[in-house]
Amino acid sequence: MLRAKTPRKTRNTRQKTSRMGGGLSSRLGNVDWGRLRIKAVAGLFGVIWCLLWMRAWHVQVIEGDRLAGMARRQHVAAELVTGQRGSILDRNGQVLARSVEMRSVYVHPLEVQDVDNTAAVLSRCLDLPLPQVRAALSERRRFAWLARKVDDRKANLVREAKLSGVGLTTEYERIYPFRQMAGQLLGFVGLDDKGLEGVERAMDDSLAGTSTRMVMERDAAGRRFYLPGSSDNDIRGGDVRLTIDMQVQFFAEEALADAVDTYEAKWGGALVVDVQSGDILAWAQYPFFNPNAYKEYTPARWRNRLASDALEPGSTFKPFLVAAGLQEGVITPDTLFYCEKGKWKTRTINIRDTHSYDWLPVNKIMRYSSNIGCAKIGLELGTRRYHDYLVKLGFGERTGVPVAESKGILRKPRDWSEADLITASFGQSVSVTALQMAQGYLTLANDGVLKKLRLFIPESGAQQQDIVPSPSPVGPGVAVAAEPRRIFSHKVARQVMDMLRDVVEEDGTGTRARIAGITIGGKTGTAQKADSSGSYGKGRLASFVGLVPIDRPRYLIFVMVDEPTRSPYGGVVAAPVFKHVALRTMAYHGLLPEPVDTDDLKVAEVQKKGAPQDIRQEVRREISERVIETADNVPDVVGKPVRRAVEMFATKGRVPVLKGTGQTVVKQSPEPGAAWQDDKEYILWLSERS
Repeated sequence: MLRAKTPRKTRNTRQKTSRMGGGLSSRLGNVDWGRLRIKAVAGLFGVIWCLLWMRAWHVQVIEGDRLAGMARRQHVAAELVTGQRGSILDRNGQVLARSVEMRSVYVHPLEVQDVDNTAAVLSRCLDLPLPQVRAALSERRRFAWLARKVDDRKANLVREAKLSGVGLTTEYERIYPFRQMAGQLLGFVGLDDKGLEGVERAMDDSLAGTSTRMVMERDAAGRRFYLPGSSDNDIRGGDVRLTIDMQVQFFAEEALADAVDTYEAKWGGALVVDVQSGDILAWAQYPFFNPNAYKEYTPARWRNRLASDALEPGSTFKPFLVAAGLQEGVITPDTLFYCEKGKWKTRTINIRDTHSYDWLPVNKIMRYSSNIGCAKIGLELGTRRYHDYLVKLGFGERTGVPVAESKGILRKPRDWSEADLITASFGQSVSVTALQMAQGYLTLANDGVLKKLRLFIPESGAQQQDIVPSPSPVGPGVAVAAEPRRIFSHKVARQVMDMLRDVVEEDGTGTRARIAGITIGGKTGTAQKADSSGSYGKGRLASFVGLVPIDRPRYLIFVMVDEPTRSPYGGVVAAPVFKHVALRTMAYHGLLPEPVDTDDLKVAEVQKKGAPQDIRQEVRREISERVIETADNVPDVVGKPVRRAVEMFATKGRVPVLKGTGQTVVKQSPEPGAAWQDDKEYILWLSERS
């Protein structure tokens, strides 16, 4: 069998290839694959490391400044912050006004992504009309308020919605724990935490928190963290302590409300002054005004009439005329004047007395309040000298109590006619404020030495009787030592005080102010009121100024009731108010002698001449509740609104520390039922949720 022969060249090629394949396999079999892999990974990490260093260099050197600025804008910001408004306290430390945190909703319209959806959600959350919300979101500006000081439920709904361009911020709401008590005096603040009326306005510079641009850090949730060296306390407003005693304030308001309702008057006011220091212990007005809901009242209701209204005082002005005449030596207490049988027609004016009097000495002219007798004393004294004493007593000028105050009307002597002198002698042709009247009587009670009224207790340790406020009507004055200024001699002051005692204790016009066991002095007033035409109409201002006890006066009480319809006389309408307030104030301070007629200590029943005003019933009910809830032990305030909780603690003179945010108390320390302790810290924890 023949076999084909393979060409030699082909055989050589196969042999060569076989030898080469065997050599490559031999070499590959000798490679260390583990070491090769390690070198490959090391090389890869080396390349990555180089890239990272290059990126770090690029970030730090090339873009470092830009990125640092972005970080600062995200986590550290300079924000305009207004501190919490200071509190208003009474002389015993009870809180009359304080601020609590609230939430307000704002929008950045330019950052809102979906206007329609955002508007719909906010409308549901805030119970606002949809067109109103959409209009706010559509404005072409960077910032707009949407809802100010909303409740916790609405704030939570907005927070949970997490809408772009919508945020919550902290603001403060002013609360007044005692509600109507001293409402016109305290005044109120607006939405921007600025005082608008009363003490809130007069002391706004002291109470308002400081507005400052503060640097702060924020976490991812937007919560603020102040940097070291900064604190909310640094910008918080200062506290203001009043001379008001809320217990005496209650006595005055209760009696005043009874008188206004009983005699169907338009308005009533009362001041209670500590004679030794000049401190105003009560500043009462009725009808009441609740500053917690100031928008529900008219300006006439919140008007601080005791300081801003100037009225003709009537017969309560007569003691100043008699004191001036005694001081100048033109009269003595026994000087006789013919009182014209109750009717006197001069060249320019006709004068009447309520009774027919013949000859009366000066002390009985005061006792029976004879207008004709006072007119003749005024003519003896003369315009110039009488006017000079009125100026020295402070009439025609502000008293210096730092609230919005009227100067009253006291014309220059050159503008007085004979008729003006005659009528001014018994309290007409001049207009004065309640503060001016109280200061004038305070001078008589202080043995003829001028003493300034005081409404604010200074923070310094100076003695109360040596400190007077500056005459600024709209801001806190600088406490300075008062130079004693004598206007009447001690003898003259005592003579006038004896006449005031006869008005009450003898058969004068103020017998309804008597208190068994205590010697009282005072003066009644029944002033005619000018109508819109400038002539005297039917309206009357009934008033009474009293001092208790009269031999060494401790308290001065001034009462005025405007246009009572059932009786116009100050001795009938205003004198019983004085009696009520004086009796309870002395009992409160432990100054009643023994024995005292127990009938005088009974609370007068309200006459059922018609349905009492709702606001008065509300105040009585609230005061009753406060007494029950805070009588002996720490009350249970868990679950109550923070406003009510603070009120319950404030009635016992305690200012609780508030922790957390929100309007509902969720925890308290100490536990309910614990005994009150003066050195104990009372803490309330708050929550956004009920």
